[in-house]
Amino acid sequence: MKKLPFFLLIVVLTFVSCGDYQKLLKSNDAELKYTKAVEYFEKGDFMRASTLFDAVASYYKGTDRSETVLNYMAKSYMGQKDYASASEYYKTYVKTYPKGKYVMEAKYMIGYCYYLDSPDARLDQSPTYDAITAFQQFVDMYPESERVPDAVKLLEELNNKLAYKAFLNARLYYNLGNYLGNNYESAVIAAQNALKKYPSTSYREQLSMLILQSKYEQAVQSVEDKKVERYRAVIDEYYNYTNEFPDGKFRKQADKILSDSKKIVKE
Repeated sequence: MKKLPFFLLIVVLTFVSCGDYQKLLKSNDAELKYTKAVEYFEKGDFMRASTLFDAVASYYKGTDRSETVLNYMAKSYMGQKDYASASEYYKTYVKTYPKGKYVMEAKYMIGYCYYLDSPDARLDQSPTYDAITAFQQFVDMYPESERVPDAVKLLEELNNKLAYKAFLNARLYYNLGNYLGNNYESAVIAAQNALKKYPSTSYREQLSMLILQSKYEQAVQSVEDKKVERYRAVIDEYYNYTNEFPDGKFRKQADKILSDSKKIVKE
């Protein structure tokens, strides 16, 4: 009960605040709206801030303040975690003010918005590709920027996500086996292409082992006249794996594959 007066006070203040905000929206005073928009932005009320900035954007179009309003708009949508809208405002800023005072930040943030919208590796990776393109352009254009290390780090993370997606794709082929065709060969090709495209990926060992496993299963299930040839290819692949990963986490499994393969080749 002692807390009730305070609660009522909060309710009253909320209603007053909402009433003042509604009056502000209906006002024709652009300067007041801009000032209040900045206040809302600094308080972290990004939704009200973006609404007010949007309301005065046309009023300040063509003036020095227009550039600042557009920048605030993009940041306000970032604050709301609406990264798709934020990226559009940043792109509009770059297009409108190619030499503007916020252009370097805007170009970085375009990539960052795409990065934040990048989905799970199992889903469509269009935002991931867009983020990579944007960050690479930023690094090329502003090599001396203090944000380059961050951009490079995020580029590595994004490329690693694409490598993981390629690994999942190759593993799917492996799991399909000989269903409706030789999927082991498809697994080998997919994994090899991933290694060529993403040579520094943290999934390099998994991809290498998947190639060895795929070649082994292909040999096991091969017709007789191709068995020896394919087991020899398995042995070669074993040494490719162990030369690169002598203490690899799949070494025990790889050694077993080598032992089985040698028995067939000797026969």
